[in-house]
Amino acid sequence: MAAPAVPGAPPPVVLDAMGGDHGPAETVPGALLAARDHGVRVRLVGRADELRRELRRHGADGLDCVNGLGGAGGAGGGVEVLHAADAVPMAERGAGAAARTESSLMVGCEAARREGAAFVSAGSTGAVVTSAVRVLGRREGVPRPALAVALPSLTGTTVLLDAGATADPTAEMVARHAVLGTEYARRVLGVADPSVGLLSIGAEPGKGDRLARDAARLLPGLPVRFHGNVEGHDVLTGTVDVVVTDGFTGNVALKTIEGCVRTTLALVARAGIADPARLREVARLYAAETHGGAALLGLTGTVVVAHGSSRRAAIARACVMARALAADEPIAPPGEPDIAPAHVIPAPAHERPAHLA
Repeated sequence: MAAPAVPGAPPPVVLDAMGGDHGPAETVPGALLAARDHGVRVRLVGRADELRRELRRHGADGLDCVNGLGGAGGAGGGVEVLHAADAVPMAERGAGAAARTESSLMVGCEAARREGAAFVSAGSTGAVVTSAVRVLGRREGVPRPALAVALPSLTGTTVLLDAGATADPTAEMVARHAVLGTEYARRVLGVADPSVGLLSIGAEPGKGDRLARDAARLLPGLPVRFHGNVEGHDVLTGTVDVVVTDGFTGNVALKTIEGCVRTTLALVARAGIADPARLREVARLYAAETHGGAALLGLTGTVVVAHGSSRRAAIARACVMARALAADEPIAPPGEPDIAPAHVIPAPAHERPAHLA
């Protein structure tokens, strides 16, 4: 049983402590970082004995934590434990994960639903999406949820979705995701009138596969400012504020961007033509510990899916991001590291796309 809530305090961020490649070895210290450095109250869900052992290993015996044994933490933060006997393996997918009702994933989703809390997991994306949909439910008019990632661009931040929630959607689903992305850019990132681009193989109308062509015909009739098709090289230039695509293409695009950034910076560093400290700053723009994770849009509750390989800093960032989203607070503007999805170095005016210069 978790510690009793402080009257008037926001609900905790519920963290699937068994999820991810590293499990409690990284989720527990990540929760402690979120509590100590950012004042986030976190409820760890998992095998209680393992979680308590990990907390003790980090000297957290007295830190406002385990099942009411301590008081509230500094700045409203704290760490609690909610027992769940089972854990969903990273290889588990879809319905199989949702059937494991005693797992940290399902117990965590149920706890988040009961308390109106945000939920964070670094577990298998398919497992998290299926479980969250099963427990929290979709918003009215949303056929399938979408994962949205905020990426630093030359002009600020670009929202890319779907980054992997629905691999083979219909054109109607893709079009609806554009509406979700527009809402996210406006409400969370503070973009007054977000523009939307449909990721395709050419900017000209009519380009793309059947899915892209069908979605392009639907988008002009929706409450979004549809720019038209955009190509892969437009994602980080700021050509549009929101880039929408299917979950398969979006996930490939995201991982290609991450790999290209790492490889390019490594080559530049090897050539010795740039200050290594500045290269590290650029690399940090795309690091998981900077943006935390992807928001699962279209559900009745707040869910953040962290990268499966997330270490403690990325877990902490995901918890901070989830708290902000659950409170309906805007994510801090680029350059403010506390809850910014990405720290962005603005491009000189002459390098910006013409429509944003």
